[in-house]
Amino acid sequence: MLAQLRPAVTLLIAFTLLTGIAYPLAMTEVAQALFPAQARGSLVEKDGVVVGSRLIGQGFAGEGYFRSRPSAAGNGYDAAASSGTNLGPTSAKLAERLKTDAAALRGAGVEGQIPADAVTTSGSGLDPDISPANALAQVARIARARGVEEALVRDLVTAHIEKRPLGVFGDPRVNVLALNMALDAAAPQAPGRPAPGEAAPATVSGS
Repeated sequence: MLAQLRPAVTLLIAFTLLTGIAYPLAMTEVAQALFPAQARGSLVEKDGVVVGSRLIGQGFAGEGYFRSRPSAAGNGYDAAASSGTNLGPTSAKLAERLKTDAAALRGAGVEGQIPADAVTTSGSGLDPDISPANALAQVARIARARGVEEALVRDLVTAHIEKRPLGVFGDPRVNVLALNMALDAAAPQAPGRPAPGEAAPATVSGS
């Protein structure tokens, strides 16, 4: 009995050390060496303070900022409760929310067809990107809020459109955090306007 048990226990300990400790540590070191930013979560800093990640969506306060795709994760953009609404196409609750959100966009000056991702949530609730059409639909509101020409804001959107990976996968997209940071750099908020951190905890400034 012991003769059969001993090699089994020995192999269990050996493979636990090898695959459970040594291999993960080695891969972590390799990743840190070759892809340090990605291995640390693709964190984004401003003035030495981490303000978010390129991979995780967040809410942005104020009329002068591009808004992320709506989120159903927890109370919104909650990384600890990633989820969608699970509401089907025949849901009356979903239809009412879409109607309300669409009316709000019309009130903000959005004309023409409303981009689908401007009113629908993603499956994760943490999508960091929006479609170019969604970003362009927000240009007029942001230019008005910041007191700048629409052309300036539109050019920022165009410059931040990311193409399909390898030209095949996914769709063109715009990273909202990166775009809002570029917006702050190119057209700072006018004095007296609320800073991003004053109205919501998840903002560009990190204040």
